[in-house]
Amino acid sequence: MASATVPVGPTTAGRAAPRSTAGAGGADPPVLRAFVAGCPVDAGPSWDNVDPVDGSVRSRVQESGKDLVDRAVLAARAALDGPWGALSVAQRTGLMRKVADRIEARFEEFVLAESGDTGKPLAQARELDVARAVANFRAFADTVAAAGAPSYLTDLAGGKQALNYAVRKPLGVVAVIVPWNLPLLLLTWKVAPALACGNAVVVKPSEWTPTTATLLAEVLAEAGVPDGVYNVVHGFGPGSAGQFLTEHPGVDGVTFTGSSATGSAIMRTVAPRVRPVSFELGGKNAAVVFADADLELTLAGLTRSVFANTGQVCLCTERVYVERPVFDDVVAGLVKQAEALRLGRPDDPATTTGPLISTEHRERVLGYYRLAEEQGARVLVGGGVPALGDGLDGGSWISPTLWTGLTNADAPLRQEIFGPCAAIVPFDTEDEAVRLANDTDYGLASVVWTTNLSRGHRVAQRMRVGLSWVNTWFLRDLRSPFGGVGLSGIGREGGEHSLDFYTELTNVCVAL
Repeated sequence: MASATVPVGPTTAGRAAPRSTAGAGGADPPVLRAFVAGCPVDAGPSWDNVDPVDGSVRSRVQESGKDLVDRAVLAARAALDGPWGALSVAQRTGLMRKVADRIEARFEEFVLAESGDTGKPLAQARELDVARAVANFRAFADTVAAAGAPSYLTDLAGGKQALNYAVRKPLGVVAVIVPWNLPLLLLTWKVAPALACGNAVVVKPSEWTPTTATLLAEVLAEAGVPDGVYNVVHGFGPGSAGQFLTEHPGVDGVTFTGSSATGSAIMRTVAPRVRPVSFELGGKNAAVVFADADLELTLAGLTRSVFANTGQVCLCTERVYVERPVFDDVVAGLVKQAEALRLGRPDDPATTTGPLISTEHRERVLGYYRLAEEQGARVLVGGGVPALGDGLDGGSWISPTLWTGLTNADAPLRQEIFGPCAAIVPFDTEDEAVRLANDTDYGLASVVWTTNLSRGHRVAQRMRVGLSWVNTWFLRDLRSPFGGVGLSGIGREGGEHSLDFYTELTNVCVAL
């Protein structure tokens, strides 16, 4: 049944159909505009930016048309040819550190904006999203400031020599397209190295989470980043700002985080112009639990990797393979952990879990919930939509869900769901566990849970993924490579690996 499909609603690749509801107190919601050449710019028709917590309208977002996208790309090019291109590495990286300082100065403003767009608890927005935004700018400032380039002294005939050395130069105008699950974190993960390397960017945030990309424009201006270096266009995918940006002849490269299908569409768009791309795409990540694992540590880790951000993280675990002697213990323990999760308003300290990003995405995830049952799953917990009351029933809430009874042949174990759910499957041998974990078209991340040090190293290295954790999850060193294989992406970013995409090398050869 691997070919089974699930009915889905609109995705971020196309136009969503936002709901219109009254804002608080009937007041007109604020309007988010494009940001081009250092100024907010009026754009075209607008749509509702809907709060996923209760369905109210947070703001109206103006759609950027083809002409405005063209203006943004030209503004970025002018910045490269103007004062931005004349800055030294020390000057650029100094500005990046000022940007980090300005985000810290407006920290709670970013927290409220990020939580408001996504519905995630304020604590998570503080500890993960906004904190990482600050760290991204500082880390890439340090990386670029310390970066070198290769040089070679070559012996020639007759006692002569030649010196070859490489010079790093900015890629140029970079299109930055970011998703809705970790909007600010992933935006700054790309913008920070792009700018530190001397590029100018045109950003298209998700139509569902436009606020922090707009707010970041204000912060960059406050830090003294020249006009045109950072531009924001709002819109959708096909027939809108996303398509206009990726097909623009003035764009020198595209960095994108999102679905594998959209990544494939972008590749087709840029192929005629042979533009470089850096893609971090979907995942269908596995966790492997061996019988010798520390179960308390394992259950805590699985709770995070399955349910963090309501399952809306590309690194989340959707397949849990458990060695048979501890299978029942892990199932019972994980069910207990799922039942302890608390769905509620972001400002409630007791809240552990927010809503999905939209009712459209909820319909997609619910389609998989139904399909799992049709394909023989035993629902251990969840499986539907909770009744929360307290004015929350207009939001896009869904129940954290666990299944047993499914196999790798079933669609819920083959297709990325991107919700708070996982299937738990038993195994008997190490080789079987590795085979099951690698039986996927994706290859982003994996987790191995074991107290056997040799096994941990051995199995982690056998995983066909870009990131392989042992006894932890989502632990990152920003200098290490980040990316996936297969349908999970192309290229690596992080530390000096980001420089491989955001810069071009020119080799200079001098005969001495």
